[in-house]
Amino acid sequence: MKSGETMTSRNAMDGENYRELMRHQAGAVTIVAAGGAPFRAGLTATAVASLSDNPPTILACIGCKTGTHAAISKCNTFSINVLSSDQQKIAERFAGKLDVSGENRFENRHWSTLSTGVPVLQGALAILECELLEQHGFDTHSIFVGRVLSGRFAPELKPLLYFRGDYWDLAGKRE
Repeated sequence: MKSGETMTSRNAMDGENYRELMRHQAGAVTIVAAGGAPFRAGLTATAVASLSDNPPTILACIGCKTGTHAAISKCNTFSINVLSSDQQKIAERFAGKLDVSGENRFENRHWSTLSTGVPVLQGALAILECELLEQHGFDTHSIFVGRVLSGRFAPELKPLLYFRGDYWDLAGKRE
């Protein structure tokens, strides 16, 4: 698909074109994490959204073949860690770009736990501790709906964004 081209056909869109389109929706970069040491799992995600404020619920779309999917399904709790603009390296680490996987992703990082024992990232823009309410399978992913049990935020921090296949902050593209 060429830049700016629109789809006029009623044929189904393929995955490659869909991903290209979705890269134009800026999204907050998060780490979704679950499990307890030494069996923690986490991944970088932008497919996270508020669902309702009554009761406070959030959803996260997670690939079925990931360790994070298995950990959420087993533990029934997870955290959403909204990254700040200075946490790009952490995003890359949990996205698998630094050749580190599983529990090793949590090494040399400032992780703690909240009341449910889920890992939460110190220095994140915001953290949400969630209890799994529902899980809906859809092809290669599951939609996890979580009730937000607790959370906190750092109002002085700026968000890390993902846009057009790269990391950005509010000032523009990050190097």
